Amino acid sequence: MLKLHGSAISHDATLMQRGLFIVTKKSELPRTIKSKYALLLDNYLNYEEGYGAYISFSEVKISNIKNYFYLPKEMDYLGEGDIIRIEPSGRINSLFRINSSHNTILLTEQCNHYCLMCSQPPKNIDDSWLMDDAMALLDLIPRETRNIGFSGGEPTLYGDHFIDLINKTKLILPNTTVDVLSNGRAFSDSIFTSKFAAINHFDCVLGIPIYSDDPARHDYVVQSKGAFDETILGILNLKKYQQKVEIRIVIHKQTIDRLVQTCEFIASNLLFVDHVALMGLEMMGFTRANLDQLWIDPFEYKDILSEAVDVLTCYGINTSVYNHQLCVINDDVLPNYKKSISDWKNEYVDQCDSCLKKSECGGFFSSSKMYRYSDHIKAII
Repeated sequence: MLKLHGSAISHDATLMQRGLFIVTKKSELPRTIKSKYALLLDNYLNYEEGYGAYISFSEVKISNIKNYFYLPKEMDYLGEGDIIRIEPSGRINSLFRINSSHNTILLTEQCNHYCLMCSQPPKNIDDSWLMDDAMALLDLIPRETRNIGFSGGEPTLYGDHFIDLINKTKLILPNTTVDVLSNGRAFSDSIFTSKFAAINHFDCVLGIPIYSDDPARHDYVVQSKGAFDETILGILNLKKYQQKVEIRIVIHKQTIDRLVQTCEFIASNLLFVDHVALMGLEMMGFTRANLDQLWIDPFEYKDILSEAVDVLTCYGINTSVYNHQLCVINDDVLPNYKKSISDWKNEYVDQCDSCLKKSECGGFFSSSKMYRYSDHIKAII
């Protein structure tokens, strides 16, 4: 597990507001662009004046250096080309890692859902500065980046500003695929959907959850009355405009009883979606508080998972199984199995050490390792 944020010890920091900086060890950059960079100091050997910030993982004794931040050791994975946010207080956030394929940008913590298992519990605060930072971040991300993601909260709550963000992403990063996590309800508005479609992004996928074929059950899981109807209408509108849609189903005690029926509903009514992801539970946020309502051992539902996958694949729907371990699923699911847990929160347990399939297995969320995981984990030998 990587620590994506921390508190640095600042020395003579004069930053008046938070700033985004590209990490570099290069001391010979042109003067005109130095202010965009945080110079990673190697003792005193590569110090040069003019950089926007200076960082190190072992304290460097330099007198009168401005905007120097001594970072926690847990963040020493940061390297050339990574992008960080530095607060005047010394708060550091890793926003983009150049060698990672799991760069997801948080746009807001506000949401019009209150999902039982939300890993990023919503906050009723003005955090529009996150959108400002996302817009600025796009200018710094390398043009050869293959994929980025946007998440919340609910990103579409920004309305036209969300449209502006996707449009800028297309212009600045024309070859970068984009994944957006959304509850899909904003797209029940055909005008909003038409604006989104008009961007004509070559590969932007909306990941939208459906938790049951029963509207009342879906609305209960997301704790919002009428959510199911708006979500389905949103998906229909998106596909009307030929936009890419992934349906995401998180499997837990509240969704497992009708998982197969939900997949049959998708096959009968939403056959045109681009992908369906059947996902294991992450032990973060509200999941911990609602664990008794949510937890079911994946080993106990492995046959139901097999049946659900079979329904979808028989109808020709591109289907993946995320966030599970190889030792708790049936072999017939293997063609659809994906290693999906983001690298910064992926771990393994002791039983995995001797497993011959460890390199192929997705492992665990670090939160699962700490709080709850299947009682049937064993090495495959």
